[in-house]
Amino acid sequence: MKQVEGVGDVGDDDFAAEVLGSDLPVLVQFTAEWCGPCRQLAPVLAAVAAEQGERLKIVQLDVDRNPATTIRYGVLGTPTLMVFKDGEPVRSMVGARPRRRLLEELSDVL
Repeated sequence: MKQVEGVGDVGDDDFAAEVLGSDLPVLVQFTAEWCGPCRQLAPVLAAVAAEQGERLKIVQLDVDRNPATTIRYGVLGTPTLMVFKDGEPVRSMVGARPRRRLLEELSDVL
């Protein structure tokens, strides 16, 4: 998985600690190496991470390498963006989107 600036990687092993246990809201991108729209979303996530890094943690999870978490949260397509707050999923969005739209959709959790 290509590393995106400001975006961490999580997997089945550390999902609970990194996402569910986070003090900040966490935006998880469920992604895959072969996913074109996921690659389109990478610069958007990097920009949001740079702007909102003190208020929002952003991580990516490879669905092919981490099937348990993918199945647990019912992810059927990539990219799926899921926001977790206080250990619970509070928002789910499917598909790539521009930075402005993503920030609008995140405004109530930031």
